[in-house]
Amino acid sequence: MPVRAPRSLNSFSRTFGMALLGMLLGAALPRPAAAQAYPNKPITIEVGFSAGGTTDIIARLIADELRKGLGQAIIIDNKSGAGGNIAAEYVAKSPADGYTLMMGSVGPLAVNGSLYSKIAFNNLKDLAPVTLVAHVPNMLVVNPKTLPVKTFGEFVKEVKAHPGKYFYASTGSGTSGHLSGVMLNMMAGTDLTHVPYKGAVALNDVIAGDAVQCIFATMPSVVQHVRAGRLRGLAVTSLKRSEGMPDIPTIAELGYPEFDASSWFGLVGPAGMPKEVALTVQRDVARILKIAEIREKFVQQGADPVGDTPDEFGAYMRKETAKWAKVVKASGAKAD
Repeated sequence: MPVRAPRSLNSFSRTFGMALLGMLLGAALPRPAAAQAYPNKPITIEVGFSAGGTTDIIARLIADELRKGLGQAIIIDNKSGAGGNIAAEYVAKSPADGYTLMMGSVGPLAVNGSLYSKIAFNNLKDLAPVTLVAHVPNMLVVNPKTLPVKTFGEFVKEVKAHPGKYFYASTGSGTSGHLSGVMLNMMAGTDLTHVPYKGAVALNDVIAGDAVQCIFATMPSVVQHVRAGRLRGLAVTSLKRSEGMPDIPTIAELGYPEFDASSWFGLVGPAGMPKEVALTVQRDVARILKIAEIREKFVQQGADPVGDTPDEFGAYMRKETAKWAKVVKASGAKAD
């Protein structure tokens, strides 16, 4: 007479068998993209300015090495316009899966919320920080023929002695170059008059020396002119001296310790992006910025590599947003 298994054992066998079958079937089916290891497809880095500009240059400096480190194609997509706002809005509304990032600058990531009356994203709520890639100080340069001062101290003394006489150029209202001058007027009591231009013609007019005598310009745009003697570098606007030109002092060390008006560039993604995804990208960017050849390319552009964590970059964005809001309010600058 056959021996029957207890009901409890039969029930267990059926349950175990069904579970095993489910596991096997699940393994055979393709997993959703979110469940697969990141990244498993190409990553697009949006750039809010045209090809060849500082933001674009920095994005491309890390893109090739990022491709090697993450094992996926890195696509640079230039969506220029509205001071970087078009690209930032696009990224803010993209899926928060880490496949659409943005190489942003101080404008869309800290300044533009105060500068533009109509803006379709909130830099602190709609974007997720990944890493601060680089600081790029502005340098205060003068035309030595029309403003023959040799030091920053002499510059401040001369400008204060002749209120309204001297003019400084910028590449546009609300840019870091414009607001650097506003900050100097506020802190040092100078009376420099701002003359906004559209693009590189601003620097050309400083070199010509007819209408404007000085400019706060990003270092990549003026280093060659300073080295050639066409312009004289007086000070940089960052808290620390630049690795690219370490002999040029900071305004902070020359009596204005709170003066910090650097341009900077960082990677962000849409809000809600998984923290581990952000850390994956951040860790590889930090690795890239330690490669001697890459680091030297950044330094030659006048940029100081960073590569900090998402939390550190987020805190920096909040600090910068608050700082520039005060400066924009004091300047009365508006971009629309």
